[in-house]
Amino acid sequence: MKDDKIDTKTLIEWSATYHTPNYGGRTPIVLVRGEGTRVWDSDGREYLDFTTGISVTSLGHCHPVVTGAIREAAATVLHVSNIFHAAPQIHLAKLLVEHSFADRVFFCNSGAEANEAALKLARKYGKEKLADDRYEIIATNNSFHGRTLATVTATGQPKYQHGFEPLMPGFKHVPYNDLRAMERAIDSHTAAILVEPIQGEGGVHVPDDDYLPGLRKLCDESGALLIFDEIQTGVGRTGKLWAYEHAGVEPDVMTLAKALANGVPIGAMLCRSDAASVLTAGSHGSTFGGTPFVTQVALATLTTVIGDKLPERAARMGRELMDALRALQASCPVIKQVRGRGLLVGVELSTAAAPVLDACREQGLLVLSAGEKVVRLVPPLIVESADIRRAVDVLKTVLSKAAA
Repeated sequence: MKDDKIDTKTLIEWSATYHTPNYGGRTPIVLVRGEGTRVWDSDGREYLDFTTGISVTSLGHCHPVVTGAIREAAATVLHVSNIFHAAPQIHLAKLLVEHSFADRVFFCNSGAEANEAALKLARKYGKEKLADDRYEIIATNNSFHGRTLATVTATGQPKYQHGFEPLMPGFKHVPYNDLRAMERAIDSHTAAILVEPIQGEGGVHVPDDDYLPGLRKLCDESGALLIFDEIQTGVGRTGKLWAYEHAGVEPDVMTLAKALANGVPIGAMLCRSDAASVLTAGSHGSTFGGTPFVTQVALATLTTVIGDKLPERAARMGRELMDALRALQASCPVIKQVRGRGLLVGVELSTAAAPVLDACREQGLLVLSAGEKVVRLVPPLIVESADIRRAVDVLKTVLSKAAA
């Protein structure tokens, strides 16, 4: 039965009845169509989408290149498994290597799986290349790395860990953007440091300029691997193809997902040859990782991002967005700080973010939160100045009322 034959209220009631309740508090609309920077709900209402599926649809909805790749791939071959070679997978791996620090690529299905692969690699690398007891991973407070048992342990937010204890052993957490704390935490058991170049879910926190270079130095001195989680920051989001480029240093391992195939599920772990060498035959794998279908779509997406110079566009439009938001502070004292890089932008408020999200939606703008008091804006990289002006106008109206 088609959704257009069922009213919105019934669909939402069915959702509450038939889904597991872990997505409590879902936004009470049913989205049915998207084009570019806009989506429409089942009642025909149009919204400006500054969520992009949580930083996923960076080329916007139904981009013609992506749609064409999906049609072609679906009519060719969907799945053959990694027992065989697949040309799109090979071409995508080559493109990623040619445009990054990496020598090797492992494909999987999500960001959590990419981080799982990185954590397994780090432990195996520590034991085989360093010492039998080099197994610990140092992550940071307020981080987010996934929902599997290992990645939720790596995540530095207790709210995501509650109820899943005992957590995985072998993880430490230190404050983000604190080199001295990281230096104190490194010891004879450390196999790797895992950080986000910019914390996304934790509140859009951009570290000091010396932080990532300092982590690189600590890893060089200790022999530990440096892992950058670029699941949210990668593929042009921050104004560079990869966020690590802002810091002028390179990791040993990088994880990707979200925007890599513009909405078709994919994850990837990129690494140097020395690190990759420990992933010997049979040590790791994935049934669906890097299928011909998804890698052909990802190849089209990444080629478009690079060819259309969308990272540079993200830098330019991000400056426009943040300048406009900072200009609001004088008239909207509820705004404490505007921060971010490129088109990953956080607006920290002196009040709760949730009511602001609801009010923006009522005004036709979809935005995210990042913590209790941060409104997160992650528009598509194709966003236009007119879209930014409209979004800022909505926020001005909503935040003025919130201040009053």
